[in-house]
Amino acid sequence: QVQLVESGGGLVQAGGSLRLSCAASGRPFSSYAMSWFRQTPGKEREIVADIHWNGNTYYADSVKGRFTITRDNAKNTVYLQMNRLKAEDTAVYYCAARAVLRLRFLPQDYDYWGQGTQVTVSS
Repeated sequence: QVQLVESGGGLVQAGGSLRLSCAASGRPFSSYAMSWFRQTPGKEREIVADIHWNGNTYYADSVKGRFTITRDNAKNTVYLQMNRLKAEDTAVYYCAARAVLRLRFLPQDYDYWGQGTQVTVSS
Protein backbone atom coordinates (compact mmCIF):
# COMPACT_ATOMS: atom_id res chain seq x y z
CA GLN A 1 0.00 0.00 0.00
CA VAL A 2 1.01 3.57 -0.70
CA GLN A 3 -0.57 6.50 1.11
CA LEU A 4 -0.56 9.88 -0.62
CA VAL A 5 -1.28 13.20 1.07
CA GLU A 6 -1.49 16.43 -0.93
CA SER A 7 -0.99 19.92 0.41
CA GLY A 8 -0.41 23.44 -0.85
CA GLY A 9 -3.73 24.27 -2.45
CA GLY A 10 -5.51 27.53 -1.86
CA LEU A 11 -6.85 30.74 -3.35
CA VAL A 12 -4.63 32.80 -5.63
CA GLN A 13 -5.14 35.62 -8.10
CA ALA A 14 -4.71 35.05 -11.80
CA GLY A 15 -1.06 35.35 -12.73
CA GLY A 16 0.06 34.09 -9.34
CA SER A 17 1.81 30.91 -8.29
CA LEU A 18 1.23 27.92 -6.03
CA ARG A 19 3.27 24.86 -5.23
CA LEU A 20 1.50 21.60 -4.49
CA SER A 21 3.19 18.81 -2.57
CA CYS A 22 2.33 15.13 -2.37
CA ALA A 23 3.93 13.15 0.42
CA ALA A 24 4.02 9.38 0.01
CA SER A 25 4.39 6.66 2.60
CA GLY A 26 4.30 2.90 2.43
CA ARG A 27 5.98 1.02 -0.39
CA PRO A 28 9.18 2.35 -1.96
CA PHE A 29 8.23 5.65 -3.54
CA SER A 30 10.99 5.59 -6.14
CA SER A 31 9.53 2.57 -7.94
CA TYR A 32 6.32 4.39 -8.88
CA ALA A 33 5.57 6.83 -11.63
CA MET A 34 3.75 9.84 -10.18
CA SER A 35 1.15 12.08 -11.75
CA TRP A 36 -0.98 15.07 -10.95
CA PHE A 37 -4.59 15.08 -12.14
CA ARG A 38 -7.27 17.71 -11.75
CA GLN A 39 -11.04 17.66 -11.78
CA THR A 40 -13.82 20.23 -11.91
CA PRO A 41 -17.50 19.54 -11.21
CA GLY A 42 -19.19 17.66 -14.01
CA LYS A 43 -15.97 16.91 -15.86
CA GLU A 44 -13.70 13.91 -16.13
CA ARG A 45 -10.52 13.79 -14.10
CA GLU A 46 -7.69 14.81 -16.44
CA ILE A 47 -3.97 14.35 -16.24
CA VAL A 48 -1.93 17.51 -15.76
CA ALA A 49 1.64 16.27 -15.41
CA ASP A 50 3.60 13.06 -14.93
CA ILE A 51 7.07 12.15 -13.79
CA HIS A 52 8.81 8.84 -14.25
CA TRP A 53 11.14 7.43 -11.64
CA ASN A 54 14.05 8.40 -13.90
CA GLY A 55 12.90 12.02 -14.08
CA ASN A 56 11.26 11.99 -17.52
CA THR A 57 8.22 14.27 -17.55
CA TYR A 58 4.99 14.81 -19.43
CA TYR A 59 2.70 17.86 -19.42
CA ALA A 60 -0.76 18.45 -20.75
CA ASP A 61 -0.77 21.11 -23.46
CA SER A 62 -2.90 23.39 -21.29
CA VAL A 63 -0.17 23.70 -18.65
CA LYS A 64 3.00 23.28 -20.68
CA GLY A 65 5.44 26.10 -19.97
CA ARG A 66 3.59 27.15 -16.80
CA PHE A 67 3.67 24.06 -14.56
CA THR A 68 6.67 22.02 -13.47
CA ILE A 69 6.56 18.58 -11.88
CA THR A 70 9.49 17.35 -9.82
CA ARG A 71 10.13 14.57 -7.36
CA ASP A 72 12.46 14.09 -4.42
CA ASN A 73 12.83 10.36 -3.87
CA ALA A 74 14.80 10.91 -0.66
CA LYS A 75 11.82 12.79 0.79
CA ASN A 76 9.17 10.58 -0.84
CA THR A 77 7.56 13.69 -2.22
CA VAL A 78 6.38 14.92 -5.61
CA TYR A 79 5.76 18.59 -6.32
CA LEU A 80 3.78 20.61 -8.81
CA GLN A 81 4.97 24.18 -9.24
CA MET A 82 2.20 26.18 -10.89
CA ASN A 83 3.05 29.59 -12.33
CA ARG A 84 1.04 32.15 -14.30
CA LEU A 85 -2.14 30.59 -13.02
CA LYS A 86 -5.38 31.16 -14.91
CA ALA A 87 -9.00 30.98 -13.83
CA GLU A 88 -9.38 27.80 -15.87
CA ASP A 89 -6.78 26.10 -13.65
CA THR A 90 -9.34 26.14 -10.83
CA ALA A 91 -9.95 22.52 -9.83
CA VAL A 92 -9.34 19.88 -7.22
CA TYR A 93 -5.84 18.56 -7.80
CA TYR A 94 -5.01 14.94 -7.08
CA CYS A 95 -1.73 13.14 -6.74
CA ALA A 96 -1.63 9.59 -8.10
CA ALA A 97 0.85 6.74 -8.27
CA ARG A 98 1.09 3.87 -10.70
CA ALA A 99 3.32 0.82 -10.76
CA VAL A 100 3.17 0.59 -14.56
CA LEU A 101 5.92 2.92 -15.66
CA ARG A 102 4.68 3.57 -19.18
CA LEU A 103 2.65 6.79 -19.28
CA ARG A 104 -1.05 6.33 -18.67
CA PHE A 105 -3.75 8.97 -19.12
CA LEU A 106 -6.75 7.28 -17.58
CA PRO A 107 -7.50 7.40 -13.84
CA GLN A 108 -8.36 3.69 -13.77
CA ASP A 109 -4.75 2.87 -14.66
CA TYR A 110 -3.50 4.32 -11.37
CA ASP A 111 -3.03 2.31 -8.21
CA TYR A 112 -3.12 4.93 -5.47
CA TRP A 113 -4.68 8.35 -5.00
CA GLY A 114 -4.49 11.20 -2.58
CA GLN A 115 -7.53 12.93 -1.16
CA GLY A 116 -7.17 16.01 -3.34
CA THR A 117 -6.45 19.67 -2.67
CA GLN A 118 -8.51 22.60 -3.93
CA VAL A 119 -6.91 25.24 -6.12
CA THR A 120 -8.97 28.33 -6.83
CA VAL A 121 -7.73 31.04 -9.17
CA SER A 122 -9.63 34.31 -9.09
CA SER A 123 -9.76 36.41 -12.23
